[in-house]
Amino acid sequence: MYIYDEYDQQIVDQRVAQYRDQTKRYLAGELTDEEFRPLRLQNGLYIQRHAPMLRVAIPYGHLTSRQMRKLGEIARKYDKDYAHFTTRQNIQYNWPLLENVPDILAELASVQMHAIQTSGNCIRNTTSDQFAGVAHDELIDPRPWCEIIRQWSTFHPEFAHLPRKFKIAVNGSEQDRAAILVHDIGINVVKNEAGVVGFEVYVGGGLGRTPIVGSLIKPFLEQEHLLSYLDAVLRVYNRYGRRDNKYKARIKILVKAMTPEAFGAKVDQEWAFTKNGPMTLTQDEILRNHKFFTVPAYESFAGDDAEFTRLKAENPAFARWVSRNVFGHKQPGYAAVTFSLKPTGVAPGDASSAQLDAVADLADQYSFGELRVSHEQNLILADVKQSELFTLWEAAKAIGFATPNIGLLTDVICCPGGDFCSLANAKSIPIALAIQERFDNLDYLFDLGEIDLNMSGCMNACGHHHVGNIGILGVDKNGSEWYQVSLGGRQGRQASLAKVIGPSFAQDQMPEVMEKIINVFVANRLADEKFIDVFDRVGIEPFKVGVYGEKPAKKEPANV
Repeated sequence: MYIYDEYDQQIVDQRVAQYRDQTKRYLAGELTDEEFRPLRLQNGLYIQRHAPMLRVAIPYGHLTSRQMRKLGEIARKYDKDYAHFTTRQNIQYNWPLLENVPDILAELASVQMHAIQTSGNCIRNTTSDQFAGVAHDELIDPRPWCEIIRQWSTFHPEFAHLPRKFKIAVNGSEQDRAAILVHDIGINVVKNEAGVVGFEVYVGGGLGRTPIVGSLIKPFLEQEHLLSYLDAVLRVYNRYGRRDNKYKARIKILVKAMTPEAFGAKVDQEWAFTKNGPMTLTQDEILRNHKFFTVPAYESFAGDDAEFTRLKAENPAFARWVSRNVFGHKQPGYAAVTFSLKPTGVAPGDASSAQLDAVADLADQYSFGELRVSHEQNLILADVKQSELFTLWEAAKAIGFATPNIGLLTDVICCPGGDFCSLANAKSIPIALAIQERFDNLDYLFDLGEIDLNMSGCMNACGHHHVGNIGILGVDKNGSEWYQVSLGGRQGRQASLAKVIGPSFAQDQMPEVMEKIINVFVANRLADEKFIDVFDRVGIEPFKVGVYGEKPAKKEPANV
């Protein structure tokens, strides 16, 4: 993975010193709230409902065990002994004292981490497939390209004050696990007829108040032109994006207003000035970034480990965990393991400092000292020997990370909601916990199969509810917290947006509503159909009838 050079370290250290002085002046009354606001946002610090919240960057979701231990240490020393992993593969602290934030940033800098560009109207953390580099269906490793984008976008002076925040995702596999179609820019690896690797470029995707699936504007972009083309996209957005209305300032609104064809033409016009200029990536520069992501010292194995096969046969619980939490690896004899941060009774995505320390130890012991964060808010060890999966499973059980529910109903994607966020209309964590408790039966969950349940506390959609097979949105009704349910969303190559089934529900109704939805699915299911396949086949009407008893007379707008 990428290691800071002396210039990187100097820049980050200087930023820490700069922010320390800014905080000191603010606390002394020399800076007003309005003067301090852009300064703290540039360093990842929000003011939430009860306390500041610090969001720390984890580039494309990659961590070393040393960095994970530091994150645990910060949780113990400066927070309430836990941290929260987000859908941008980052980590958040919900309770730091404002005066301690410079010290936290200094601690982060000591392990080559920072909070720069995790907030504000800039290019945010570039995300990717949590199995990048090891996935059995991978065309190329997207991580070097994520790193190239990170270096280009960090501190880019022209894009520090965009009309709104800007998010980029890169996918390098046959299956899109990076959700590229709901990003401002989505980059997908392809091969042309000659077998040359390049990129598809999608623009104008995004969720929030106006959810839109991105449009393909460049079917094949040569590798060497990646940065110059992205630069052209950002320049067009920076020039024409709305700045008079923050609700209409995202690039998705601009692309829709212009049409993707017209927007693409504008990009091509801008790109013509820089296409073969200094931003052209040389083969040496591409190779330099690829060298950061070397293949670990794998052992050679001829096939499946016999002891692993025997242990699966003799231990149904272990076999169940393998079937849900273990992912196929490109290297024979190895596997990628997902640790679930969604056991019943725990806020989705949360982990204690003790768990962070323990998972760092497991990474050292079983996975070359590296970890991943998924945008589903789980943790991954990417390089585990098949022969060690059983002992890893037992160790994961000991720290509460072995729930075999990856991809199932209780593997809920969930934002912090009204318990923390000042933007939220409603709490989301209590609803997620109530649903987990209602469906706390692993046999039944396995029978139901894959169901994506995503939940957001407001229309900003940090929980990606628009692309959940089942989506839940917290809404405000006359000062009360209610919940709107939508069905039929999905991410990936066939990304689609969910449809609202009808009027919203009170908090105490939600577990029963969820059960009614599941009952309709089960009643209409053929063989082992997935939830989304049943929805595609029967449509939304049976679910409306199952939930409301009859078709509701009044339909609420899609985003109350």
